[in-house]
Parts: sequence; structure tokens; C-alpha cells
Amino acid sequence: MSILGFFTVLFLIVCAVILAEMYREQHSFCVTHYEVHSPKITCTAEKDPVNRIIFLSDMHNHVYGKQNNKLFEAIKAEQPDLILIGGDMLVAKNDVRYQEALDFVSRLPQLCPVYYASGNHEQRIKENQENYSLCYEEYRKKLQAEGVRFLENESCDILLGNQQIHISGLELPLIVNKKFRKADVTAEDVRRCLGEKHTTGNQEKQQEITENFADNSYHILLAHNPSYMEAYKEWGSDLILSGHLHGGCVRLPGIGGVITPQAFLFPKYSGEMTVEGEQTIIVSKGLGTHTFNVRLFNPAEVIAITLCR
Repeated sequence: MSILGFFTVLFLIVCAVILAEMYREQHSFCVTHYEVHSPKITCTAEKDPVNRIIFLSDMHNHVYGKQNNKLFEAIKAEQPDLILIGGDMLVAKNDVRYQEALDFVSRLPQLCPVYYASGNHEQRIKENQENYSLCYEEYRKKLQAEGVRFLENESCDILLGNQQIHISGLELPLIVNKKFRKADVTAEDVRRCLGEKHTTGNQEKQQEITENFADNSYHILLAHNPSYMEAYKEWGSDLILSGHLHGGCVRLPGIGGVITPQAFLFPKYSGEMTVEGEQTIIVSKGLGTHTFNVRLFNPAEVIAITLCR
């Protein structure tokens, strides 16, 4: 065999391996475990086991097993105390239903409380209803009837065992997700949507909560697009949960994600946990894809977070 023939065969083998891996990653997921530590966290695994949070994002109607049973059972096996959803569980396209997302999410309250913050796909349908055959209001009402709590520029306070937790769901204007551009988002923009971090509701609906609860609660922010992480950090949450980037589509060792849905290369946050000072940032690689259906060295994931003192 000539040298040219050898390298041609080698190239074809490499291409076949890559295609096989991409197919595998399109049809499987993993459970990624993170431990989050903070002096604000009072529960311990020995004394108070109520400290497991599941974070889901960017499912885009994807189905794992019949009726998503494989995905549901994997979440159930983690024995979650709280499930947080970071948006884009459906796909904002006229020729695509939302039934897969509806059927799956409606089962989750059987396991524990569920809080749902919108991604750009839910927000796009909600704010431009005239452009879609899908009805977001119907989707939301059906999930609310099953016990799912939506946080659309709103916050709420819960007790997770003995742990006080303040959860906020952020919806920035849709323009911040436009392709080929990055908006100038500041902490003041976040405040305009959510108010100060220890209030409930948006600026029109804010209600003061007790100072004791505000001072001692652990604050979680659900903010779909991690491109504006500096603004989220300045606003001041203890734990920031994002998704949107699908892990950067392709991940390279030591570099991370390669490209964002807005066509920017090598995003700083794309599918990992980062600790910066007293703040923790977790970005999900997501559970599905849409339009550009590529995953390479970038498995879909369910994120399981254990809160630790």
C-alpha cells in the first residue's frame, strides 16, 4: 500500500470513529455530580440528608427511552430533594410539538418540588405568540396543574430540610440571544428584571421578606445564557445555574466548548463548575440539541448537586 493509500484509509477510519461517537452522544446522557460548598449551607450529609438538587436544561424535546423513562429513572435514582429547570426544554418551531417536554416535565413533581425558569425558546413562543402554532400559555398551565412552579423574572423562598434557599429565575430581553452579536448586559439590567437579590417578584410585584431569612438563605440564580456571567456575578448570587450553549457543541481537552449558538468561539463558561471567590457557577451541557445537531466529546448530562457546609 502506498503512503497516500495508507493515509486515506487512516483518514476514513478516523472519520468513521468520530461519526460513531457523535451518534452515541446524540442518543445517551450521563449524570454529572458536583459538590457545592458554602458557609451559608447549614445541612450536612450526616445530620440532614435533604441537600440534593437536580439541574436540567436544554432538553429540546429529546427523548431517552420510551416516554423518557430512562431519563426519569436516572433522576429518580439520585433521590432529589429539589429539581431546578434552566429552560429550553422544548423547541420554538412551528413544525415541532412540545408534547415530549410537557409529558416529561409533568412527571417530575412526583419526585420532589420543581421550579422552572424560561430559556430563549420558551420566551420566544411566549412573547411572539402570533408567529407560532404552539401555545406557551397552554404549556405553562398544564405544567402548573401538575405542581411545577414557574419563575419568570420572579423569586421565591423555600426550606430544603432546614436549609433556607432563595431561588430567582431571570428572563433578560430576547435580543440578548441574537446570533452574531453579544449584548451589553450589566448587573443593573438584572436588577431591572428581578429587583435586588433578596426580594421576591419583579420590580412591580416585589414584596419584602424578613431580614433574617434574607441574610441566612442560600441564593440560587437560574440564568439561561451564561454569556453574561459577569453581570450575574455582580448582582450577587451564591450559586448561578446556566445552560444554553449545549456544551459548546464540540469540547476540546484543556479548552472546553468550541462555539456558542451565537457563533462566538471558545466561551469562558460552557459546561463545567467554576468557583470564583464565594460564588459557584455551574453551566449544563444540556440534554438535547436542535437545528445544529452536533455533539463531540461533549455528552448530554443531568447535573446532580450536593450542597455541603
